[in-house]
Amino acid sequence: MVLRDAAQRQGAPTDLAETLAAIVGTTQVLSDPSVVESFTTDWTRRFQGPARLVVRPADTAAVAAVIKACSEARVGVVIQGGNTGLVGGSVPAAHPGLEGPPVLLSTSRLDSIGPVDTVASQVTAGAGATLAALQRAARAAGLEFPVDLGARDSATIGGMIATNAGGVHVIRYGGTRAQVVGVEAALADGQVVSRLGGLVKDNTGYDLSQLLVGSEGTLGVVTAARLRLVPHMAERAVLLLGLASTAAVTELVAHLRGHLSGLSAAEIFYREGMELVCRHSGLTPPWPEASEVYLLIECSGRTSPLEEMLEALSDLEVDDAATAVATDSSGIERLWSYRERHTESVSAIGVPHKLDVTLPLGVLGEFEPAVRRRVEEVAPGSTAILWGHVGDGNIHVNVVGPGPEDERVDSAVLELVAGLGGSISAEHGIGRAKTAWLGLSRSEAEIAAMRAIKTALDPEGILNPGVLLP
Repeated sequence: MVLRDAAQRQGAPTDLAETLAAIVGTTQVLSDPSVVESFTTDWTRRFQGPARLVVRPADTAAVAAVIKACSEARVGVVIQGGNTGLVGGSVPAAHPGLEGPPVLLSTSRLDSIGPVDTVASQVTAGAGATLAALQRAARAAGLEFPVDLGARDSATIGGMIATNAGGVHVIRYGGTRAQVVGVEAALADGQVVSRLGGLVKDNTGYDLSQLLVGSEGTLGVVTAARLRLVPHMAERAVLLLGLASTAAVTELVAHLRGHLSGLSAAEIFYREGMELVCRHSGLTPPWPEASEVYLLIECSGRTSPLEEMLEALSDLEVDDAATAVATDSSGIERLWSYRERHTESVSAIGVPHKLDVTLPLGVLGEFEPAVRRRVEEVAPGSTAILWGHVGDGNIHVNVVGPGPEDERVDSAVLELVAGLGGSISAEHGIGRAKTAWLGLSRSEAEIAAMRAIKTALDPEGILNPGVLLP
C-alpha cells in the first residue's frame, strides 16, 4: 500500500511501480519524494528535474526487464551512476513525447569486479563499480587501469563509458574508449547485447561496444564492461612549474613530449585558481611569489623518471624559485592537490557554468586571454577559473556569476571555441547543457546520422530523453 500511494503521488501508473517492484524487489524501488529528490540534482547543482521513481536493479537481466517495462508504458528511463557528471546528463529532463516524469535507473548495485586476468591484462567490471575500486583491484594484481579522474571515489565505470571520460592520463594512454575491449548492455526493447570475451581482434561486423562508448545512455544501458589494463609503474615523479603565459606552457609541453618517454600527465592552471584552492582548502602555496600560470608534469616508469625529467629541462629557462619536485607519495599527493581541488573550490563559491572544451594545441595561447575577454563582455563581474589537461588541448572553463538558466556565457564561450577549430566537449559529453550548440561541432549530416542510429535502437526515445541530441 505504501508503494501504491507513493506511486500515485508521483503521478506514476500503479501497475508500473508494482511491475518494477516485482523485478527488483520492493525495497529497491524508491518512491518517497524526499528520497527521490536526492537523485534528481546534478553535482554542479545547475541541472535538476522530476523523477517518478528510482529503481536499483542488481544484474543485467533486471536492467533489461526494467527498461522493457518502461518502454511498454512509454515512460522515459534516466540512467545514473555516481552522478558526478557536469553537463546534466544523469538527471531527469522533461520530455513531452513520453508519459509523465521518467524513472531513474541507478546502477549502484551493479558494482561487481571480476578476477583480474593477468595473462590478457584485462578485467570485467560492473557499470556501478567505482573507478577507485577498479584501480585497487588492478593494482593488487600488479596492473593499472590507466584512466584517472579527480572524482575517482564516486565516478562509476558505466558513467565513464557513457561519456567516454578522459582524465589526466590521456596524453599517455588515451581516454576511456581506448580501454574498452567489450561491453554488456540492455537495449531499449529489453534485449541484451554482450561482448565480454576480451578478444583483441574480432572483425565480425559493427563494433556495438564502441558505438555505446560516448553515447551518454541514449542507445543502451551499459551494465558491464571488459577493460584493458596496463603495467603498474611503481616509480613516479611530479614537477610543478611556474610560467609566464599559456603560450610558454604549450611550448614547454611540446618540448617535453619529445624528451620524456614516461610522460603521463601535463596539467595547466592559473594564478586565480591557485589562490582560490589555497583559500578554500587551507593549502600553503608552493612558493611565496605567485606565478601567472602553473604547469604540473608527471612521469612514471619502472625506475625513477626524475633524472630524465631534470635532463629534459636542463637546457630551458626554468625559474628554480618557481619549481617544486616530488617523488614520494605524500609529496606527489600535495602537488596534485593544487590541481585536483579546483572543482570543489569553484563549487564552494557558487553554481558554475562548466564548459569543458578542447582546442588545437597551437591556439591555446590565443584562446586563454580571448575567452577571459569574452566572458567579461557577456557576464561583467563574473569569476572565470580555467584549468585543464594541456597535453591534449582540453581546457575546463568555469564561470561563476550568471544564473543557472542564463546561457549567454555558454554561447559566447562555445562559439569562440568553434571559431578556433575546437570542440564544444572534450570529455564530459553534451548532456543537457550543450544540446543547443551541438551543431557547432557536428555537421547536419553527422547529426542526422546520429538521429538515425538513435531511432533504430530506441524508436520511442525512452533512454535518457533530452540528452545529447537537440
